[in-house]
Amino acid sequence: MRTYVALLYSIILGEGRRVVMSDLKAMAESLGLKNVRTLVATGNLVFDARAAKIADLEQRLEAAFEKTFGRHVDIIVRGAEDWLKLASGNPFPAESADAGDQVAVRVMRKPAPADAVAALDAYAAEDEKVLSVGGDIWLVFSRERPSSRLLAASNHKRMGIGTSRNWNTVRRLAEMVGQ
Repeated sequence: MRTYVALLYSIILGEGRRVVMSDLKAMAESLGLKNVRTLVATGNLVFDARAAKIADLEQRLEAAFEKTFGRHVDIIVRGAEDWLKLASGNPFPAESADAGDQVAVRVMRKPAPADAVAALDAYAAEDEKVLSVGGDIWLVFSRERPSSRLLAASNHKRMGIGTSRNWNTVRRLAEMVGQ
């Protein structure tokens, strides 16, 4: 058995409807996944399964999600070792220590195109940062501005399929799979 992390792109099913984590956990268990657990109510799963291709796990989870909840949601899966590597590769350790909620990574299904990542710099405020590490996109958001243009600019159309998590969530998921 291997441990995996699965990240849902969205848990919003429609106006006023969100996925309840206990229902998400039950859906994963119905696929035969073991030791399924969630982290916060934003669509983070950790589970054990027989070694499998990541793309196969993503397809199984996405199909089960659509069948269970009535809409397609992109789900990004990483093996525990890859998740720990992502977390240890955080290029902004000082910023993460100061404000973990202001540092995020857009975890990509396929590596983000180099030119698309470079284009994000045009949306970054003076006190914001963008870096690509291993095909994922790390961002430091401004504490001075109530909203950042970076988040909207790092969308599926520009970057490809992926989903963002802040440093606090990345770290806690790493702790869950590292045990």
